[in-house]
Amino acid sequence: MNKYVETAIRNNQISPEHYKKYNVKRGLRNEDGSGVLVGLTEIGEVHGYIMDENEKIPVAGRLRYRGIDLRDICEGFQNDNRFGFEEVIYLLIFGQLPNKKEYEYFLDMLGKNRALPKGFTEDMILNTPSNNIMNKLGRSVLAYYSFDENPEDDSIENILNQSIGLISRFPTIIAHSYQAKSHYYDHNSLYLHTPDSKLSTAENILSMIRHDQVYSKLEAETLDLCLVLHAEHGGGNNSAFTIHVVSSAMTDTYSTIAAGIGSLKGDRHGGANIKVHNMFVNIKENVKDWSNEKELKDYLIKILDKEAYDESGLIYGLGHAVYTISDPRAVLLKKKAETLAKEKEMLEEYYLYEAVERLGLEAFYEYKKVDTPMSANVDFYSGFVYRMLNIPTDLYTPLFAIARISGWCAHRIEELVKGGKIMRPAFKAVSTRKPYLPLAERD
Repeated sequence: MNKYVETAIRNNQISPEHYKKYNVKRGLRNEDGSGVLVGLTEIGEVHGYIMDENEKIPVAGRLRYRGIDLRDICEGFQNDNRFGFEEVIYLLIFGQLPNKKEYEYFLDMLGKNRALPKGFTEDMILNTPSNNIMNKLGRSVLAYYSFDENPEDDSIENILNQSIGLISRFPTIIAHSYQAKSHYYDHNSLYLHTPDSKLSTAENILSMIRHDQVYSKLEAETLDLCLVLHAEHGGGNNSAFTIHVVSSAMTDTYSTIAAGIGSLKGDRHGGANIKVHNMFVNIKENVKDWSNEKELKDYLIKILDKEAYDESGLIYGLGHAVYTISDPRAVLLKKKAETLAKEKEMLEEYYLYEAVERLGLEAFYEYKKVDTPMSANVDFYSGFVYRMLNIPTDLYTPLFAIARISGWCAHRIEELVKGGKIMRPAFKAVSTRKPYLPLAERD
């Protein structure tokens, strides 16, 4: 390490004692693990415990979109044998479920906005490809500013139009960015498919990323469910909070959404299912008999003991900042994953995931000597589902973005409608006072 790096590290360290002394909530988390209350929202409600006389009481996880239980939403559109993501977009953006006429009009509106402007794919994607699709997505969103005749208009009518335009086009931008990456970086043939205005978001994604454009009904239904489950998760997750912060500064929609993309791109936020996927690759390489629970559990203990996999001591996909007894998204996705595994003849691997979920929790309780309720989160099964859908890992986080932009746009509109102040929390300066030294007197 050269001296400049050492200097930068040395002069940017803050003693942990200062955080205690000034009662600073690191990561905006309270000591009991709950989040610091910084705002109010009507968009998403994440419920995983109740507080009773300052004691956290674990409960089965609940996730509500605009006050409606996510389980009821999924049961509703599945019983109707239709896709649900478009209905969820409408619910999040407008705050209520659409009636039949509104629903059909909205589907038509999304369909008509899926195509990119003339020359956009060539100029913004193919001419400057990126080996990271999230990077390309962020740059494309910023570039879209130049294609908007009135990008700085902050009226709610204009922001609704901008939001619906971006939500509609995200799948096309991401599919074309992936094909460009696959061609220019991985040296594969280039396949560019235009979106079909009559297809759902999930169907368009599968059609545009596959060279033959072929997919099954169950595949499309499964991806649609993934989009529904990832569409919103309250205002406190890192990217939604970013949207609130940047929107409060009264900047344009494209800059705001690009900031959300930058947040989601981070390994601590949007890349969690890739961590799970890579962990399972490692487990399958090192556990000879997947049905041998003792061998499997012993290896999971090695992971916890930082002797195996990435030596982080973490079993990825287990545990959540809010959910305790269960993550409702994981419960819904696990059920669909089993159905898809039967179609794909991958039940053996599905049973491995089930075993790691169960034995991983047992190993954690034994190794850590704790009895705090913990469960699998949505990332535990989502990577497996994407792999069964033959979706490349390059697209795992971008798929998250396709889903979550609906929640981001809802939070942006909420922030602007309520007319709040610019977010400006306090930071306590703890640096030592020093005199200015003339250049000739410095070491």
